[in-house]
Amino acid sequence: MPSGYPFSQDFKDRFYDLICSGVSLTRACELMGVSAMGARNWWRDAGAMKLVQRPGGGGLARPGPSNRPGGPGRRLNLDERIEIMCGLRAGKSQAEIGRMIGRDKSVICREIRRNLNANGIYHAGMAHSRAHIRADRPKPFKLIDNPGLCTQITQWMDQGWSPKLISLVLAKDFPDDKSMQVSHETIYQCLYVQTRGQLRKDLYRTLSLKRARRKPLTTDHTTGRGKLFSDAFTISQRPAEAEDRAVPGHWEGDLIVGTGSRSAIGTLVERSTRFTILLHLPERHTSEAVAEAMIAAMKHLPADLLRTVTWDRGSEMVKHRQITAELGAPVYFCDPHSPWQRGTNENTNRLLRHWFEKGTDLSVYTKADLRKVQDSLNRRPCPTLGLATPAQKLAELLQPAAA
Repeated sequence: MPSGYPFSQDFKDRFYDLICSGVSLTRACELMGVSAMGARNWWRDAGAMKLVQRPGGGGLARPGPSNRPGGPGRRLNLDERIEIMCGLRAGKSQAEIGRMIGRDKSVICREIRRNLNANGIYHAGMAHSRAHIRADRPKPFKLIDNPGLCTQITQWMDQGWSPKLISLVLAKDFPDDKSMQVSHETIYQCLYVQTRGQLRKDLYRTLSLKRARRKPLTTDHTTGRGKLFSDAFTISQRPAEAEDRAVPGHWEGDLIVGTGSRSAIGTLVERSTRFTILLHLPERHTSEAVAEAMIAAMKHLPADLLRTVTWDRGSEMVKHRQITAELGAPVYFCDPHSPWQRGTNENTNRLLRHWFEKGTDLSVYTKADLRKVQDSLNRRPCPTLGLATPAQKLAELLQPAAA
């Protein structure tokens, strides 16, 4: 029968059902009374799965199971997919279909988006077989037999880049080359399950926390330093413009402390650009030393880039009134036991641990050493800035002032 003969969609659906149930193409054509060439064109034009050659004629390599238990929290089964198909053809909305089968409308939306064929038609059997093929495990691991990608990842991690940042930059640099894209979770699996890839076994030491084993993500709000300053401004009094980062000039600061709390480095981060300044504190980190270093590092900033400073409640900030008077920028303090309220600085301090390991003597670093690390961090692509660098963002702000 000619391939161009105007068969109805219901007729084609019966043909698709046969293929998805495991019947070979040749046998399905015999049962439906159509030519093999025309049937192949239907299958191709519908954007369906690739058929494989076998003695009985081309068919699916692995047809989907006829059904599986469904219900909330589990995969959609074939009966549910048939209900979705019937609902769509009856003109029902996704919300109505979801209520009909006891699923959230977002589940229906994702299912339809993933499985519409090239003609914009949803077919339950095709969708079910396609989902079964996608769920097949184990998946091939991308960092095995891919030395070029492993070399690039290793170079970036040796510079202190996080797996998440590497994943984002690879997707940006190689948008059309899936072989050079990898998720951050894949990198972590390669680092912590050594049989999963070809990265160096000691590469986990370049991570900010340098953990030899993964730990579950926890949030600890019980840790805090310093004492309550009754005469200090609190973060609740800070201008609202500092919260949404729309206006530059709002800084967050803290100390990263070396072994035995005998040495420290001061850190300041601008909330809008994420630009970082490191304070050299070679001999001591008393309130006098911190105030002197802060004033020296920030006094030359334009007024538009120096509006407020937010700090944790540490004794090193006893001289906050002097800092406010010298810089013209008030110092605000986080609530007790709430260092997360200056999260930009907390995240930056974690990145800095790539260069300044915990439990080491930080007094050995010179001012030139700090400048080198500071420049490296400020020239590093930042996901929250659309992979621009803090240095680029700060330069954009300084250009109008210079003009």
